[in-house]
Amino acid sequence: MVRWRSGTVQAIRRRWNGAVELEVTTDDGPLKALAYPALTGEPEPGDRVLLNVGALVMGLGTGGYALVVALPDRLPADPPEDGANRDSGHLVKARYTPLQAIRLGVDEEASPHRAVMAAATSLDGMPVVLADLHSALPAIVAAVRLDRPGARIAYVMTDGGALPAWFSRTLDGLRDHLVGTVTTGQAFGGDLEASTVHTGLLAARHVLRADVTVVTQGPGNLGTGTTWGFSGVALGEAVNATGTLGGRPVGSLRISTGDGRPRHRGLSHHSLTAYGKVALLPADLPVPEGLDPYLAAEIDAALAPLAARHRLPRVPVDGLDEALRASPAPLSTMGRKLDQDYAYFLAAAAAGRFAATLI
Repeated sequence: MVRWRSGTVQAIRRRWNGAVELEVTTDDGPLKALAYPALTGEPEPGDRVLLNVGALVMGLGTGGYALVVALPDRLPADPPEDGANRDSGHLVKARYTPLQAIRLGVDEEASPHRAVMAAATSLDGMPVVLADLHSALPAIVAAVRLDRPGARIAYVMTDGGALPAWFSRTLDGLRDHLVGTVTTGQAFGGDLEASTVHTGLLAARHVLRADVTVVTQGPGNLGTGTTWGFSGVALGEAVNATGTLGGRPVGSLRISTGDGRPRHRGLSHHSLTAYGKVALLPADLPVPEGLDPYLAAEIDAALAPLAARHRLPRVPVDGLDEALRASPAPLSTMGRKLDQDYAYFLAAAAAGRFAATLI
């Protein structure tokens, strides 16, 4: 359950879009805390803060943060909109939790995009790159922009990881390289809000006018080390949503030589589960050329059973190294940088390059 602490803000450490990192003192000593001003109000030095430190105490993937729940002595003012009607939206995200957020859905009655969304039925063949980890996003974007620098790239964030899009420093770094972010399901904080991945994809195509869209869960994920106990399994469901809506699903393969866990070395078992067992519609699963011959043979053998349903195009990698190293958002997966897990980022970039050929 929740592990509560009370503390006092000593300093503002840094900010990025939607988030503030704080230095807080508690009875347990100093710690880093993260606040989302849209939920809690704007913290200032001297404020008392209520904190949730459960994930921090357990060493889970929150970036080493306690999370600010409230500024109890200085509550923010009510939003200026009339809270008794739906004119400003009625999509409730993080539902029935203490910090549930009421947002304006892209397709609800009060939305300026209501008519467009009501008429939208197809993705019109738009390529949609799908990955199970948020860390693949900047590599995919880098490759698309290398080959199609004028392409309009949208991001659809699912709710398998972080719910607030504001948690992602990757998204902050990519703000000038994306036409927008759509947060779906229980996730919130994007430029547009959608209730499902389906409406999120339609919004990316018809409201943001994207040429290509990337779909991943938010940063962080939930996993138990079992075949089905991983939030990224929903990647296969996103393949189905893309195909059902008339899009072109392009699956980023999770390939690793740097992960110390045997189930993720080579081709991760999560890719095999999502694409081989959950995805019921065909997708393109690009394989980067130029891999170590032993690794390439291992991946080919693992992918062989998927060839009956999916296409397995080979993608040249010339120029991708330079594009990855020039990424405006730092490349990091599970704490490993580009050269510590090169194959992972190269595979994501190959998916982006292949999608660029479909625009």
